[in-house]
Amino acid sequence: MARLHDIVIDCARPAATARFWAAALDGYAVAPYDDAELARLRARGIAGPEDDPTVLVEPVGGGPRLWCQLVPEPKRGKNRLHLDLVSADPVTEIARLTALGATVRTRHEDHWVLADPEDNEFCLFPTSS
Repeated sequence: MARLHDIVIDCARPAATARFWAAALDGYAVAPYDDAELARLRARGIAGPEDDPTVLVEPVGGGPRLWCQLVPEPKRGKNRLHLDLVSADPVTEIARLTALGATVRTRHEDHWVLADPEDNEFCLFPTSS
């Protein structure tokens, strides 16, 4: 039986997208770069973490990892898969997410549709107290 391991986000700027999602999600952080990883990047002709074509966002506890992956083509149309987030205070959370670079797309009766700085849609639902 398969289990979810990673969620991959295609993007033009992996490091910036990884920073957005690490800040957006509670309990997530961009994986640190040690000397060995920096040497591996340099051996591939990559100057440093800002130019890394695949940046890992790790959960502090459990949960799937997020990989922000460089792709050459721009996003076209609506996502076929998206993340659903929840918040006890969605209005405050929307303000926080937009300060990080998200945009609000649509307000529905029971949730909001937003987009990350790379235009990948995600939803925000209120949690019941």
